[in-house]
Amino acid sequence: MKPMRSRETEPAGPFTLPALPWAKGALEPVISARTIDLHHGKHHRTYVEKLNELAAGTELEQLTLHEVVRRTHADPERIEVFNNAGQALNHAFYWESLAPKATKPAEEMRRLLDRDLGGYEAFLAEFAREAAGRFGSGWAWLVVSGGGVLEILTTSNADTPVTRGLTPLLTVDVWEHAYYLDYQNRRDEHLKAVVEKLLNWEFAAENLARA
Repeated sequence: MKPMRSRETEPAGPFTLPALPWAKGALEPVISARTIDLHHGKHHRTYVEKLNELAAGTELEQLTLHEVVRRTHADPERIEVFNNAGQALNHAFYWESLAPKATKPAEEMRRLLDRDLGGYEAFLAEFAREAAGRFGSGWAWLVVSGGGVLEILTTSNADTPVTRGLTPLLTVDVWEHAYYLDYQNRRDEHLKAVVEKLLNWEFAAENLARA
C-alpha cells in the first residue's frame, strides 16, 4: 500500500472519494463488509460531497485537502468546511492504516517504540486504552513529532494531528459508525481487535520515512 499523497503531490480539488485499498470483506471478522460499506460508501462519501458543495466557487477549490484543513481549522466562520475536510482527510488515512493480513513493526519502528512508548506490546495496550477512553467521537493516533519522538494522542470529532504540525503514522476511528453495526456499545472490544489484528505497520513505516 502507498502512503497518502503528500501536500506537494496531492491533487487540488474538486475532492474525490478514494477507493478502498482492499476488498470490503477483507477485514472480516474484525470489521464486517456491511460496516465498511456504510462507513466508506455513506459516511466518508458524504463528507467529500459536502466539502465539494461548500468549496464550490471559492479559492478552496484550488487547494489540496491538506491545505484546506490547515487553512480552515482555526477559522470559526469556516468550521463546517473544516469539519468535512478533516473527516475526509482522517478517513482516507484510516483506510490505509488497516491491513487485512497481520503486519508487524519493522526494526526501526520497533526501536522507536521501545525508546518512546515502552515497546510494541506496551504500545498496543496503551493505544487501545487511549482510543477507548476518548470521550465521544474522534480518533486515536500514533504520531511522530518534529523531534522524531513517537507519541499517542487522541483528537475529537474532525480534528487531526496535521493542524498541530505532527506527522500521523497510524489512526483508528472511534466514531460510533466505525463499529456499532458489529459491536453495538462494545467499543473497547472493537478497538482491541483492530489494534491487535489490523494495524498496517508497512503504511506506518512509509509515513515515518517521509516525516
